[in-house]
Amino acid sequence: MSEQKQDHSQSHTHLSHESIIKRLKRADGHLRRIITMIEEGRQCVDIAQQLHAVEKAVCQAKRTLIQDHIDHCLENTVSALNNGERAPLEAFKQITKYL
Repeated sequence: MSEQKQDHSQSHTHLSHESIIKRLKRADGHLRRIITMIEEGRQCVDIAQQLHAVEKAVCQAKRTLIQDHIDHCLENTVSALNNGERAPLEAFKQITKYL
């Protein structure tokens, strides 16, 4: 059973994950800088601009993750449905809630 879980987690590692991690780490750095900007009393316009950039980066990371999941997992979902399995369809439905 633990092998199934291990295989399951490995099957959800995609090539895009590395770029998503880089994007999120960059957003994390920007977010930390924004906190410093607020603590230093920087102009609200500057802070808002940086917050907007972080928001866009996180949204793009989410979009990339979901699109990649759909691209790679849709075929498995269709195959599973042909075999009478419903779990992959439910997982597919769950991720589309975040679009």
